[in-house]
Amino acid sequence: MRVKMAHRVHNTQRRGGGFFLIIFGAILFMVAPWQLAETPELGWTAIIFGFLIGGIGFYLTFVKGRRKVGE
Repeated sequence: MRVKMAHRVHNTQRRGGGFFLIIFGAILFMVAPWQLAETPELGWTAIIFGFLIGGIGFYLTFVKGRRKVGE
């Protein structure tokens, strides 16, 4: 059972850097086509790392710490 917390307590909780990782991964995806045209190795590396960093950020922000429905 989740308990709602007061607004003040909610705002004072420490937040992780997951949202920053999502944004950084998206920026890598935007830069990747330019790098892919000039140097294909660097472009593919940017695509792979953008996917990995964004995925880690998504996990930290939305998945980590959630309970299963049956618990």
